Amino acid sequence: MENSNNFIHDMIDEDLAEGGRCFGKKIHTRFPPEPNGYLHIGHAKALCVDFGTAEKYGGACNLRLDDTNPSKEDTEYVDAIMEDIHWLGYDWDGEIRYASDYFPRMYECAVNLIKKGEAYVCDLGPDEIRDYRGTLTEPGIDSPYRNRTVEENLELFERMKAGEFEDGSRVLRAKIDMASPNMNMRDPVIYRILHAHHHHVGDAWCIYPMYDFAHPLEDAFEGITHSLCSIEFKDHRPLYDWVIEHCGPFDPEPKQTEFARLNLTYTMMSKRYLRQMVETGIVRGWDDPRMPTLCGLRRKGFTPDSIKNFINVVGVSTSNSTVDYSLLEYCIRDDLNRTAPRAMAVLDPIELVIDNYPEGQVEEFEAEVNPENPEMGSRKVEFSGRLFIEREDFMAEPVKGYFRLFPGNEVRLKYAYYVRATSYETDDAGNVIRVHCTYDPASRGGWLEGRKVKGTIHWVSAHNAVKAEVRLYDQLFSDPAPMDDSDGRTWEEKLNPESLIVRDNAVVEPNAALCEPHAHFQFLRSGFFSADNDHTPEHPVFNRTVSLKDTWGKKK
Repeated sequence: MENSNNFIHDMIDEDLAEGGRCFGKKIHTRFPPEPNGYLHIGHAKALCVDFGTAEKYGGACNLRLDDTNPSKEDTEYVDAIMEDIHWLGYDWDGEIRYASDYFPRMYECAVNLIKKGEAYVCDLGPDEIRDYRGTLTEPGIDSPYRNRTVEENLELFERMKAGEFEDGSRVLRAKIDMASPNMNMRDPVIYRILHAHHHHVGDAWCIYPMYDFAHPLEDAFEGITHSLCSIEFKDHRPLYDWVIEHCGPFDPEPKQTEFARLNLTYTMMSKRYLRQMVETGIVRGWDDPRMPTLCGLRRKGFTPDSIKNFINVVGVSTSNSTVDYSLLEYCIRDDLNRTAPRAMAVLDPIELVIDNYPEGQVEEFEAEVNPENPEMGSRKVEFSGRLFIEREDFMAEPVKGYFRLFPGNEVRLKYAYYVRATSYETDDAGNVIRVHCTYDPASRGGWLEGRKVKGTIHWVSAHNAVKAEVRLYDQLFSDPAPMDDSDGRTWEEKLNPESLIVRDNAVVEPNAALCEPHAHFQFLRSGFFSADNDHTPEHPVFNRTVSLKDTWGKKK
């Protein structure tokens, strides 16, 4: 599947052309996540855009941790971000950058703005600043501290840096235009006081730059040519350009370009609420396979290629839209259909006894590893007179259109023989626990010319079956717009009660049990599965990555 559009690459082609602003220069991008949570599928779009663009044009992409808000940041998230980037197959240019490494240079820029009369220390509180800012139809009102002298502002800013004032008591504001139609240009705050320990620079600073001031300077200091960010920053671009102009000159001069962020049905991407789900036990952690985090998707069995292909298919444009989750599932299904080996697993087993099969006999059948990829070769599957089949593959009293096993009916055992059900046994509660049948030795290989059967079922031989835990994951939410409360329901009320069903008595082929964590399989007729982080050969654990077909779309 090819990308339908990418206006950013069209723009860069123009920039690189003779006469363009980057003619003769190296394309340089950056990926600047804040280390206050785990990356999710929404971040994956920005990640692929930033790193993929640099890769396409033979340029470089920096990894920069936007750590200007120490109260919410942690090295745990830094490590997770690096792991996710490498997992997707990208690498950053040089050493990891931290916004906090530039604090001294940012401070110098702020001092220079004060000296030029373009910044001032303001004593208004947050609510007062908001009130003075005006509205979309009314201009703002100048702060009573706007006309402080340069000397007074320099002294106060130095005392802010020295830690003499309490949090929130003073800020540094850019002096721009309180009547600007763009609210972001009405003397924005560029520094605030925050006495908090920083994960990277410790207690060296108690004043921290605001994002809108720090971000353009970081780009300029690093020689970024294209600062690519999501569409909500479009209204902030004039401030970005103001900072570059008034703190420069810089060469190259970075330019901000915005693209539409990724929205996905049945998915919540707010870090705040994702953290709440983790902390309240709704999910089992940031890497719970129901989470939209990259580590969650990885644990569920998604591959780097499937995610990058998904981002590629969605494309890069300036129009916000919501992508159906089924497209993401299509991409992983398409990938694993070509690459995942086949295996047989019975998730809800009952016993199938072949009464006329030679006692103690064990046979081997040849089975393809992946019919979509013959180069993967074949595997041996052992067969005996006692098997496990899916509970749903036998019905004592069949309904119309049921073609699997029922008394008197014949089916094909995948790769093996035709069998005909003769009787069954139940437990005290009336549940079928064992089915008896006979087999036709002439049907070896699962085929007899001139004799057709309508049903084919899979199985696992009881003599070497390995007990496994299988976790059937589904959408975490039952509503395509979990954050839309227009119907009076909260997102908690939209949680899918069947988002996880555990089968702890499943059985699998021995070769599947012996795999390493994160190995992929297509379990015949059941879906694509991945060995979990908890998987061991002694206690196999498999997560359902995706069903064989888009069953969720049918539920809608």
